[in-house]
Amino acid sequence: MFTKLIPPPVALLLSIALAYALSIWWPMAEVTFPGRTWAAGLLIATGVSLMLAAAWALWRAHTTINPIHPERSRHLVTSGIYRFSRNPIYLGDALVLAGVVFWLDNALSLLAVAAFVVFLDQVQIAAEEKALQGLFGDGFASYRARTRRWL
Repeated sequence: MFTKLIPPPVALLLSIALAYALSIWWPMAEVTFPGRTWAAGLLIATGVSLMLAAAWALWRAHTTINPIHPERSRHLVTSGIYRFSRNPIYLGDALVLAGVVFWLDNALSLLAVAAFVVFLDQVQIAAEEKALQGLFGDGFASYRARTRRWL
């Protein structure tokens, strides 16, 4: 139900807004360290790269990238970046969000990352995996057994 109400890109934007709000509301949680901006940039660049690699793999396989309708998947993609993670786009989203938190320089904003990951893991990914199991049966079960959900 929540997968259609709050699709992952919206959840990411809401989490970024939450992280920003937390940094404004509790400025005393500021934690400055050398290289913070570089770390933020590296996390964001890595996250975007993961998302692009994953989207490219799905596009090449002529299957859906739409997280609201996983039942429309035509092919189970297990190669490329999907050899290492069953959810590289969500991993990329989490890295982008972590980069934003580093850039905001507020430790309390890490709560937004935790909430985002829990939401994706318990709601979105669970629904997607149920759909993929129904579509691909033993093929998905085998893939799930050999490839981690996140990393």
